[in-house]
Amino acid sequence: MNAYLDTSFLVSLYVLDANSARAARLLPPGAALLLTPLVELELENAIQLRVFRRELTATQARATQAAFHQDLIEGVYAARAMPPAAYDKAKQLARKHSARLGTRSLDILHLAAAVTLGADALFTFDEHQRSLAAAEGLACVPKR
Repeated sequence: MNAYLDTSFLVSLYVLDANSARAARLLPPGAALLLTPLVELELENAIQLRVFRRELTATQARATQAAFHQDLIEGVYAARAMPPAAYDKAKQLARKHSARLGTRSLDILHLAAAVTLGADALFTFDEHQRSLAAAEGLACVPKR
């Protein structure tokens, strides 16, 4: 199985929140856990926003980043470059769905990346991405 992990899911794996336990349970054993530089950027920003909001200390943020980078080095994730075709796919998705679903650009780009990388499922806690994925027929985890 190829599983594309969006930022909402990945953050829950590294920063304790309401979805953390669920995210850990839902990871499929043996699956290729696909990540793009977009997900890495958003994870970094989400961690720093938690510091800004005083939900994490700077020390906790550094430890969180270090744990994620260690997992990258150890091959827990299948890090992939953003496929150039993802941008064309994203434009198609925007034309097809945004007027009806109110989809945000980065949500569209995540789904386009998942599709062009051959993901079997999108792992997300983001309802906007879930709606878009459902409209495109891509399975989402967790199920509603």
